[in-house]
Amino acid sequence: MTRGALRLSETPMEAITSIALYPGQSKAIAKVLKPLGLAFPAPNTVSQSGDARLIWTGRDQAFLIGAAAPAIPPEIAAVTDQSDGWAGLSVDGPAAHEALIRWVPIDLRPQHFPVGTAIRAPLYHMQAIILRLATGRIDVMVFRSMVRTAWHEIDLAMTTIEARAARSK
Repeated sequence: MTRGALRLSETPMEAITSIALYPGQSKAIAKVLKPLGLAFPAPNTVSQSGDARLIWTGRDQAFLIGAAAPAIPPEIAAVTDQSDGWAGLSVDGPAAHEALIRWVPIDLRPQHFPVGTAIRAPLYHMQAIILRLATGRIDVMVFRSMVRTAWHEIDLAMTTIEARAARSK
């Protein structure tokens, strides 16, 4: 859907594997992730190598997307398949942050939310993971059961932005 200079689209979701580290296992997970070219992400960041990315989703927790999960010994981390539980949307355009500013209580302007940033924050009343993986684009992951509501709320904000731009001409 396009409204003015903004575009809202569905982001195809690949396999999503949650990796929740057990205390003291940072060095062990680093060895497991090394063949993928990934490092366990620091808070509010994304580790990326080619199509594989590891997205910070909480304290000592990350989602692996774009690569098969490596064999992780059970004493290092709890590993669960989250693929069916999440859906993705993307907002593209030079002012993508404006479509989300109304619903997300975080400053998403590029100077405060640069490429490579990931946060876990509410989107209106829904829990979301919000990412900036490229300039001019913000990706949003929400629980699959909430994706229609997320789409509606973002569309409403985009419609408002488009109306304001038309009115100011």
